[in-house]
Amino acid sequence: MSLAIGSLQLGLIYSLIAMGIYISFRVLNTPDLTAEGSFVFGMAVMSISVVNGHPVLGIILALLAGGLAGLVTALLQTKLRIPAILSGILTMTGLYTINLMVMQGSSNLTLLGVTSIYDLLGGLLPMEFELAKIVVSLIFVVIAMAVLVLFFKTNCGLCIRAIGDNEMMARSSSMSVDLYKIVGLMISNGLIALCGGLVASDQGYADMNSGAGMLVVGLAAVIIGEAFIRRRTILAGMFSCLLGSVIYRFILALAISTRIFPAYAMKLLSAVIVTIALAIPAYQYYKENYQLKKRDRHA
Repeated sequence: MSLAIGSLQLGLIYSLIAMGIYISFRVLNTPDLTAEGSFVFGMAVMSISVVNGHPVLGIILALLAGGLAGLVTALLQTKLRIPAILSGILTMTGLYTINLMVMQGSSNLTLLGVTSIYDLLGGLLPMEFELAKIVVSLIFVVIAMAVLVLFFKTNCGLCIRAIGDNEMMARSSSMSVDLYKIVGLMISNGLIALCGGLVASDQGYADMNSGAGMLVVGLAAVIIGEAFIRRRTILAGMFSCLLGSVIYRFILALAISTRIFPAYAMKLLSAVIVTIALAIPAYQYYKENYQLKKRDRHA
């Protein structure tokens, strides 16, 4: 039971990073690799805020920190014409030092004995603390989903979607492509940094190495969710991120709990899960081709 609760809790929190990656990879059609740096950036900012007694302010600052990281990546892409992948790598590399500066030179910062956002909000709910944490995480996820769905129905949101669908056509329509790319990447990394802040609050510490593999985690959630939800609307995309994140966490928990794989094999398991999920469309393609050829032979 505790394994299921823990997996659900982590699935809800990590759905935020999946939503951020969904916006950059699916909506904007831009391979942004800033995720690992902005995740730790949000974690560091949130931890410092909590240690200084400002957990609610930490949520806002984590969002702003992620937005700032996305802004730098977007400016490198749009103004300096640096390729998208390299822009993300440059920002992520620079953020390593900035994260150390935020955490006052320490690679690990504990939150034990201080009031986190979960302690603050969870204490208001008349239920066990573990269940209260799930409710609090769900509240953050629902708010994020609602804001994103509403935003992408506005003129700005529709322009961002249009750029992802066909950037050349958007430019020919006199659309401010660079501006909308900047906004999209800022929103994407803001969600990723918020996820990092909530993870730090949940686990009770911030670590410089926590961002390793976060891009794979987010992509896994997006791909698994899309295997179940095929529609490509923004609402369906957000739900697929949530569903995929929860399923991904349950798969990892189940694999570790069977003791077939040691705990340090999580990264390998993540890579295998993503590979299998990515191979599903190819499998369906080959299956359909095989059935067509078989039908033609019998015709």
